[in-house]
Amino acid sequence: MRIVAGLWRWRGNPLCRETDRAEAWLTLCAALLIVLGTPLAGLAAGLAASAELNRVVAEQRRHRHPVWATTDQVLPHPVGEDGAERTAEEAGYPVLAFWKSPDGTTRTGPATAGRPVRPGDRFRVWTDEHGSLTSAPMSASTASSHAVVAGLVAGVAAAVAVEAGRRGAVRRMMRRRFARWDEEWARIGPDSGRLGGNG
Repeated sequence: MRIVAGLWRWRGNPLCRETDRAEAWLTLCAALLIVLGTPLAGLAAGLAASAELNRVVAEQRRHRHPVWATTDQVLPHPVGEDGAERTAEEAGYPVLAFWKSPDGTTRTGPATAGRPVRPGDRFRVWTDEHGSLTSAPMSASTASSHAVVAGLVAGVAAAVAVEAGRRGAVRRMMRRRFARWDEEWARIGPDSGRLGGNG
């Protein structure tokens, strides 16, 4: 509101330059864009991300299926890059297991159990339509969280872009203003205001 009040006061001020008015209007427009435009940009990006992520969730749920796997052999915990054995919290419980694929054939391979198991114990795994192990489908809550983050990032990016554009425009106006001053100074001359000067 102070910007609007300042613009109103400057209307008839003879000391107010045209560039001052232009800068004030530019600041007002940028403020309105940030206040009104960035939430809309964030909302639009969030809704678009939500629609796409919900499509991914539906696609994953269509092609991924939970099945029971049976532990055949417990495997040692994998070793990290630093040579230390990774804990169960980091890597789960590695096992060699077998499970049925959708076409009824038995598949065998390394799997990761979510709890400690012994040979013969059963645990849930996710497979694709060919019976290969895969990760669980993305949950709806995870998709919603990602969509919210995408909306926030888009809103902040839009605000930064508007402010960067405003600063760039003000910088160009300042350069033009200084160039005009240099032209006036060169035209009037450095001695024009001195007492006893010839000009």
